[in-house]
Amino acid sequence: MSKIKAVIFDMDGVLIEAKDWHYEALNKALGLFGMEISRYDHLTTFDGLPTKDKLKMLSLDKGLPLSLHSFINELKQQYTIEIVYNSCKPKFHHEYALSKLKNEGYKMAVCSNSIRNSIKVMMQKSSLESYLEFYISNEDVSKGKPDPEMYNKAIKKLDLSPNECMIVEDNENGIAAARASGANVMIVKEVDEVNYENIKKHIAMFENKEPGC
Repeated sequence: MSKIKAVIFDMDGVLIEAKDWHYEALNKALGLFGMEISRYDHLTTFDGLPTKDKLKMLSLDKGLPLSLHSFINELKQQYTIEIVYNSCKPKFHHEYALSKLKNEGYKMAVCSNSIRNSIKVMMQKSSLESYLEFYISNEDVSKGKPDPEMYNKAIKKLDLSPNECMIVEDNENGIAAARASGANVMIVKEVDEVNYENIKKHIAMFENKEPGC
């Protein structure tokens, strides 16, 4: 197996506990029109999708007028940033992990279905931006996750092959995108699992994996 040279992180639910923030912000905007998403639907259907895709699904399923998409999307982003400024703070185990990995020579990037400004603000507020080579948002690709486009783009930008990269993901859409890219995939259920020891354990596991396994 090739030596892993880069770690690519999803953001929401991996580096930032922001799933509820996005859910709350979108529902606050949708609430103006009586179109809230239930917690069950959020977890089973909408989690990890770009807002624009969520709105398309609501138009198909609940008749949300297409003419409202732009307004709701803009309102949702404003509400999200308000929550981020109030709630997003550095986490020691993430700073420690990324600083150690950077010192060991690993390249790191973020690929998220969030918009570019949300990623920038969250990475700055969490003090993680300085460890990253770059980040890719849903505005930088034609298709968000579960399509692998943003992971393919990141791997190419890192000038590496898929088997030299490990992607850290937490939800069904992101995992599907990561696997489709051909990279090694570390799956987590919560942000606290994204720590130095766990990352290094997975890197070692993938590097020692027998070809074809």
